[in-house]
Amino acid sequence: MEYARVVPATFLRRPNRFIAEAEVEGKAVVAHVKNTGRCRELLVPGAKIYLEDFGENRPGRKTRYDLIAVWKGDLLINMDAQAPNRVFYEWVKDDGRAWRPEVKWGDSRFDFYWQDGDAEGFVEVKGVTLEEDGAAVFPDAPTERGLKHVKELIRAKGLGYSAAICFVVQMERARYFAPNDRTHPAFGQALRAASEAGVDISARLCRVTPDSLSLGAEIPVVLSPRRGRSSM
Repeated sequence: MEYARVVPATFLRRPNRFIAEAEVEGKAVVAHVKNTGRCRELLVPGAKIYLEDFGENRPGRKTRYDLIAVWKGDLLINMDAQAPNRVFYEWVKDDGRAWRPEVKWGDSRFDFYWQDGDAEGFVEVKGVTLEEDGAAVFPDAPTERGLKHVKELIRAKGLGYSAAICFVVQMERARYFAPNDRTHPAFGQALRAASEAGVDISARLCRVTPDSLSLGAEIPVVLSPRRGRSSM
């Protein structure tokens, strides 16, 4: 996927989870943050970021800019929460199965439903922006919605559906993926239960540029509890 018009900027502050203040060519601007996670290790004053510029007086928009990527040292991280589903669909759409996005099942709405003859299944896609000591970890804040999705996938698997979770790591470098047990232990426990129940759990890196994102190589999923530092 590609972004139409991207400009470099400097992050100043985040008054709330939806808005960031930044500097573009010496001018203070306001940008919509397309990721409502904490992102505390990324959005620090002075961080180099990229904004998608929609121009002035765009109908239906409260801000001219969207914040889409940030540098963490020499690692560029895409922060667009809508991007993982888009790049995942680009990756699978021509695999011979019939895909439908945003399908309600039970008490949940799964990201994707697919059908291939008599076989059918559900896929949840989760974007990962938190990196700790070479590991990509999720979530960066407690996610009751994500926990509910995992439990529903276990139930779907038990009823004969194929069920999968794909963690889209929105950066180019990470040795492996792991659940963030320190931040949300119940999510890690549910993910391990899902694996034991036969839910397919995978993680893939992304190729990231300031104006594009595409799915890349698969990395190992390590479900055993980590002793690493907390993302709090």
